[in-house]
Amino acid sequence: MKHLVLGGVRSGKSQFAERWVAAQAEQIVYIATSQVWDEGMAKRVAKHQSYRPEHWQTIEEPIQLADTLSKVAQEQPSAAVIVECCSLWLTNLLCAEGEAQLEREREHFLTVLEHYPLPVILVSAEVGLGIMPINALARRYGDEIGVLNQRMAKICEEVTFVTAGLPMSLKQSKAH
Repeated sequence: MKHLVLGGVRSGKSQFAERWVAAQAEQIVYIATSQVWDEGMAKRVAKHQSYRPEHWQTIEEPIQLADTLSKVAQEQPSAAVIVECCSLWLTNLLCAEGEAQLEREREHFLTVLEHYPLPVILVSAEVGLGIMPINALARRYGDEIGVLNQRMAKICEEVTFVTAGLPMSLKQSKAH
């Protein structure tokens, strides 16, 4: 089962995703993509860490998400996986070495996701509901995350939008 959870900042998407993944398996692998760039981000990361049960395994991987997912599937076939979060991962790629790396990592990730054997929940920001940014990088980010979210939604059996802590199902698996 592949599940995409979308929402804005402080929408409750992470808590929703954590509850969902905890219901999938006893063994949980939490893939954290964020990088700590400043004190504010350090506080956000610490807050997220405080929510996680101690028995969950955390893997910090800001760039090579596809390779990390593949390794987890190979080494821990009874686990369920949470990726927190795809929008920060995309930010890391936009700030990394260049266009070729972004395209290579994104396409590799989507290929791995399409055939992923373990239950996985992907958390990503929905940024397309606000005003058009005046800054070129922010516009590029909005375009890139919008396309990435669409492509993940097409692959995932379930898609949930969370706002004000309330989940709204956008796509349900045929098993429901």
